[in-house]
Amino acid sequence: MKHFITFILCISFLLPGCMVGPDYEQPMVESPGAWRITLKEAADTANTAWWEQFRDPVLNGLINTALLENKDIRIAAARMEQFIAQVEITRSGLYPQLGYSILGSRDQASENILPPGVESLTETWQATLNVGWELDVWGRLRHATEAAQADLLAAEEGRRTVILSLVSSVATGYASLRGLDAQLEIAKNTVKSRKESLDLFNLQYEGGVISEITLAQVLSEYEQAVAAVPEIERQISQTENVLSILLGRNPGAIARGLAIDKLTLAPIPAGIPSDILTRRPDILQAEQNLIAANARIGVARAEYFPRISLTGLLGLASGDLSDLLESDSKVWSIGGDALGSIFTGGRIIAGVKQSEAFYKELLYSYQQSILTAFREVDDALVATQKAREKLQAQERRVKALGNYASLARLRYDNGYSSYIEVLDAERSLFDSELNAIRTQSDVIVGMINTYKAMGGGWIALAEEMANTVDFPPEEQTDSGHDTTRGGSKTK
Repeated sequence: MKHFITFILCISFLLPGCMVGPDYEQPMVESPGAWRITLKEAADTANTAWWEQFRDPVLNGLINTALLENKDIRIAAARMEQFIAQVEITRSGLYPQLGYSILGSRDQASENILPPGVESLTETWQATLNVGWELDVWGRLRHATEAAQADLLAAEEGRRTVILSLVSSVATGYASLRGLDAQLEIAKNTVKSRKESLDLFNLQYEGGVISEITLAQVLSEYEQAVAAVPEIERQISQTENVLSILLGRNPGAIARGLAIDKLTLAPIPAGIPSDILTRRPDILQAEQNLIAANARIGVARAEYFPRISLTGLLGLASGDLSDLLESDSKVWSIGGDALGSIFTGGRIIAGVKQSEAFYKELLYSYQQSILTAFREVDDALVATQKAREKLQAQERRVKALGNYASLARLRYDNGYSSYIEVLDAERSLFDSELNAIRTQSDVIVGMINTYKAMGGGWIALAEEMANTVDFPPEEQTDSGHDTTRGGSKTK
């Protein structure tokens, strides 16, 4: 017994030094020195709930509801629970396993095969505690536990990725919806204005003042504006349905808050490109997957070596139940075993090669995710800046076309030009106003995409909201806002 205890102590001291498999080292990444477009704003903006800077309570409420009710977040949370359990399952192998067994039987043997005088009816009663402990000499269980923990962290970053995408999608959908609402308002106002002109020209045609061709031209412009309304309404309905799914509810109307031109433009977070590596959850998830794959190389290599286990048994056994608790009924055993492979037909070698190849695959995926992140940030910054420049030009064009339309009508009223000039000016103004609203939405969407691409500490704030905010669905809208499609109303 003394020698056995000495053996266990020696093995315990040797365990840390016998692990096989590579240690994880973070791959080197070459990041760009700076973005092509830099917007100088406060760096701590990246760590705030940036959607609140639009100063729209309805948008805040929609995002809160989505964080609580979205089904993708719940799916990701359930997946995390699975990985938490898997870590516990894997880690349990590092500890001794204690079990018990209780056995009771009565056996009748054939008297024709038993020697004379031997009792044919026998009883066996036994109660034992069983102990088994695999000594993790080569680190197989420790590597497996490391891999399971990395899988858990990857699942956590996956959930944060879902939150990042969800918040950005709700904000983008809401900005697009308010842009469509503004387009619908312009289209309806244009329809109303052209209907008044059409009625006037109908009277003039009936009075013989104008020709039929002039009336046809006025009617054509009116129908063009009328045709734009149902198309915009279709887009509004589809956008509302998409937002409803993000909110975790059936398709339906979405509450409105501030108009598109009243949304406060949030600043763009500052930061050097390398900050993306610590902000974006998809990059952190890719690295955790890489860590898990690296640990599983150690698991595969440990198969080259024997599994060493200690076993023990302590209990009572008797041929008669009444004697089971007697001191003479005790039984015990203690021992150890080593189980290894001699010939496996190349299974172990192939397993190691497979794990090493999988590590390479995830290494390239990790590097690709970083390159993609840098590209997405640069694209978002460029798109936002250029959309702003485009919007400024379109606003100037709208103003110029407004003056042109007023002057054209004034010239027509004074008999200096035909109504075709008025129609041309109003058609150009209508198209330009719609395009300016679309670009205004593009500016906001570009800023949202920049926040999404850069990640940031705000994800932790959103994650906390998803876990703790109590936001009943019936309170998600302000009573002063109209929840019907295609319009907004304020007190």
